[in-house]
Amino acid sequence: MWELERESLPTLAHMRCAIVGAGRLGRALAAGLREAGIEVDGPLGRGARCPDADVAILAVPDAEIATAAAAIPPGPLVGHCSGATPLDALAPHEAFSLHPLMTVPADGAARLAGAAAAVAGTTAHARGVAHRLALHLGLTPIDVAEADRAAYHAAASIASNFLVTLEAAAERLAESAGVERSALVPLVRATVENWASLGPERALTGPLVRGDEETVSRQRIALAERTPELLPLFDALADATRALAQRSRVAA
Repeated sequence: MWELERESLPTLAHMRCAIVGAGRLGRALAAGLREAGIEVDGPLGRGARCPDADVAILAVPDAEIATAAAAIPPGPLVGHCSGATPLDALAPHEAFSLHPLMTVPADGAARLAGAAAAVAGTTAHARGVAHRLALHLGLTPIDVAEADRAAYHAAASIASNFLVTLEAAAERLAESAGVERSALVPLVRATVENWASLGPERALTGPLVRGDEETVSRQRIALAERTPELLPLFDALADATRALAQRSRVAA
């Protein structure tokens, strides 16, 4: 779809882009846009006025978006990189949002190309600029309506942040059995690949799928003895997995 629309999108060839926010994402965006041949200022510190910019991208924490936008005099298009924050946080600017659907780790080794990016704009022009920026970064733009932003961002948090929290729990329990994290990594990677290619119902394996509640009970007893603080998480996930397994059996 996007190949058909590229020619109708605003060109960025003669636009100067300022990145406000020198954190992980700000640095990744600045590097990616420069690599794409776009003139970039920054990443600049918070409170930058961006006097020479045609486009200002705010890569700052959500709570600071409105303040950062207010520091910029009227003129440039102003965008933020938040997945959940409404565009009215950028008022009165002509505004857009560009949220790469990708994790940026602490070591700064971000690989944005190939990911999706949720985009929106207060005008057709602003939305088009967001699309073009995404394409220059190697991202696939996806439209997310204002009313859907919080749900979209919650899905991203579950898929990424909560997955890390879950693996941290698995790592702690494995350590109690003398098993290192590295032993779990191939299993986790294969599981994610199976989910991506097969969907959740067909990718699901394990004792709950087989209806082996005796094994699940032994697992729970071991958890209670070694990491009792993880029991609420285990019980909630076991219940959710039973429900998914039931759907799998119905689908089969």
